Amino acid sequence: MSPLPSPHVVDRVRDIPVYRESVARGDFPILEKTEIARGFPDNWMTPGLAAALESGEAEYVLSTGTNHARMQLIRPPYFLLRSYYRLWSEHPDLRATWEAGAKRISLTTVLATEHVARVNAKKPGATPGERWLDDRTLYLNNTLDPADWDRAEVRRMLAEIRAISDAHPTGTYHLDCSGYHLAHLVQKVEAWGLWDEFPQPGSIVHAYEYTPLNVRALLHRHFDCPVVDLFGSTELGYLYSSDPQTGRYRPHLEDMSVELIPVAPGSGIHCLIVTSLRNPFMPLVRYRSGDCVRTSDGSADPGRITAFCGREKELLDAPGGPVAQADLDARVHEASDRVFLAQLRLSAPDDGADGATLRYSTFDGTRLDTAHTEHLEEAVGELTGRPCTLEHRTDLPIGRSGKYVWLARPS
Repeated sequence: MSPLPSPHVVDRVRDIPVYRESVARGDFPILEKTEIARGFPDNWMTPGLAAALESGEAEYVLSTGTNHARMQLIRPPYFLLRSYYRLWSEHPDLRATWEAGAKRISLTTVLATEHVARVNAKKPGATPGERWLDDRTLYLNNTLDPADWDRAEVRRMLAEIRAISDAHPTGTYHLDCSGYHLAHLVQKVEAWGLWDEFPQPGSIVHAYEYTPLNVRALLHRHFDCPVVDLFGSTELGYLYSSDPQTGRYRPHLEDMSVELIPVAPGSGIHCLIVTSLRNPFMPLVRYRSGDCVRTSDGSADPGRITAFCGREKELLDAPGGPVAQADLDARVHEASDRVFLAQLRLSAPDDGADGATLRYSTFDGTRLDTAHTEHLEEAVGELTGRPCTLEHRTDLPIGRSGKYVWLARPS
């Protein structure tokens, strides 16, 4: 029988149709995304929720769908933004910029920018294409693939950053980003000698997807401010943030609890199961987020989480146990700090070999030398149980979501 949530949680969800059988049985199985969607919204509807939808206290939204099929949700307006602002205001390494009234500049996927434009288009007197989410947050990116940013587009973004910086009494601002997007911007600024046009931020958060170790190191080298990794999701809000000094993760679990369940015996990888009352209109009990973590001792103790290592659906079966995105990234980082993008492509069964190709790009655009190539091929082969060949690319294509795919399986 599954663990029973606290009486407080049970009391909060007992009238929600999706949970009625669980409350009656005294047994709450893991809540999957398919169960959330089955019969939506009737499976969540209560008189209180219907009234909140009618009054505007609650609204329908779609998850971004960048890591899984898009999922319809009901939540308070600006639920995720308020979660972000609370963490920003309380995080010991970030709250100085919050308290200084710094603006937040977000450099992430074009889907996020388009979402903001759609939200703003519904407002009275809206300006088409408006990228300010509220009076404090501006979204910069208008391009699917940041590799396609030309000089004019980069200078447009830098000019918007500078205008925000210049408007603050001390010139500070808070930079929120996908690590990949900021790394692309850094490389283009470096190549075109535009550092004089790029004011230094007062604090940086990278979120939205797994940020490789080499990208993290690049950001730490170029920015003299706190650089914090942030973990959360559309449906949950923000749950953990990193300590820039130690690399450990701090929990931000107000109205939440977390369980870890091993994905396979002895693998050390656990899937994240979350119970959350933070969204009053869709409380989630034992919800499988789809994210994987590792702990300092391999145990299922949520207090020992040391890494968020990728998505459960993207795990690769290997002779030594499941392989996550972070496992491959660790081998890449150990072999060379010059690698920027990396994608493991599995051979199709009809190729006659159960092998793989690691496509990669580097920060300086040049291929790895023979010694580093052979070392990385051997390391990836040992990790995956597949003979591996490296293939240098000047760039790797980005996914339709505006995020990179680390594992490409044969179609």
